[in-house]
Amino acid sequence: MKKFYVYILTNYTNSVLYTGVTNDLTRRTIEHLQKINNGFAEHYNAYKLIFAEKYDYHADAFAREKAIKKWRREKKIKLIERINPTWADLFKE
Repeated sequence: MKKFYVYILTNYTNSVLYTGVTNDLTRRTIEHLQKINNGFAEHYNAYKLIFAEKYDYHADAFAREKAIKKWRREKKIKLIERINPTWADLFKE
């Protein structure tokens, strides 16, 4: 069964938070690192993976992504710091 992930990226100054959804977190993170797409994350050099949640269903992951995108920055920071208080790059770990 395929898994789906909601993830948050930042740049190395932690000034930008990008929220996305994917069915392959490794592939998608590499695409951000290689700047394959010419979107928001690539424009702001957001390629440091700082948060990820796994879901069994695309609809659940998509709904969570949409909810997080509507949050204020402070609420996103609290979510991130619950699982990653040091903002370590989870892709490298």
